[in-house]
Amino acid sequence: MIQIKRCGYNITHENGFTVDRPDGSGDFLFVLFRSKMAVELQGKTVITEQNSYILYGRNSKQYYKVIEQPMVHDWFHFDSDEMDELCRQLGLPLDAIITAHDPFYISRKVNELQTEHIHNGPYKREIMDATVRCLLMKLSEMRTRIDSNHYISKHYDQFINLRNVIYNSPSVSYSIDELATSMNMSRSHFQQLYKEIFGVSVMNDIIRNRLEFALHLLENSVHDIKTIAELCGYDNEVHFMRQFKKSVHLTPTQYRRKYRSPAN
Repeated sequence: MIQIKRCGYNITHENGFTVDRPDGSGDFLFVLFRSKMAVELQGKTVITEQNSYILYGRNSKQYYKVIEQPMVHDWFHFDSDEMDELCRQLGLPLDAIITAHDPFYISRKVNELQTEHIHNGPYKREIMDATVRCLLMKLSEMRTRIDSNHYISKHYDQFINLRNVIYNSPSVSYSIDELATSMNMSRSHFQQLYKEIFGVSVMNDIIRNRLEFALHLLENSVHDIKTIAELCGYDNEVHFMRQFKKSVHLTPTQYRRKYRSPAN
C-alpha cells in the first residue's frame, strides 16, 4: 500500500526559499512546480517551465530553489515497497523534469490527498492509496497520449492557457461558440480537441470547476447560498442547487453543515 506521510497543496514561498537534501528525504517525493524553479539534476542546474513535475526516488538528491515570484507548488511525500516496479510499469521516470499536461488535474488530486489526510476517515489509507495510484496512472496515460501525438501537442499550450482563464473565473458564463472563436477553431473541432487533451468535455469541465469552487466557498466562507451560486456563475439559484446535489449527493446547506471549517 502507498502511504502518504505529508503533503501540501497550493503552497507559496518567498524569494530565497531552497530545498537542499543531498541524500534525499528517505521516501518518495512528488512535486508539481506551478512556477519556474531552478532544479539540480545529475550535477546540472535546470530551469523548469511553469507546470512541470518531478518524482524523486527514495534516496535521490533533492535540490530546488525559487527563481520566480510568487513561487507556488503542490507536493506530497510518500512511501511504498512497490513504487520502483509501479513506475517501471507505467513508464514514469524518477528524478526527471516532466511537463505537466494537465496541472489542474494534478493539483486537484493533491488537494484531495490533503483533504483526506485532514478528515482522517475510517478508510483514509485506502482512499489515499487509490488517489495516488489514480494520479500516477493518469500521468502515464497523458504522457503516452499527448507526447506521441504531434497534432495535439502543438495546440497544448493554447488550450492550457484557455483552461487557466476558465478556471480562474468561475463566475463568468462561457459559451462553446465564444471559446471556439477565441481559439480560431470551429465549434466541433474545438470540442474534439478539448476532450482529447483533458479527457472531459468543455461544458462538463466548466461545471466541475464551478462546483469545486462552490465546495470551497461552502467550507470556508459565510456567503449565503444565493451569493455562492452567483459567484459560481449561476443566474438561477435553484439550478445551482439541483446541479450541486446531482454531483455531491447533498444539498449545499447539508454539505456546509457537514464540512464547514470550525474557524468559520
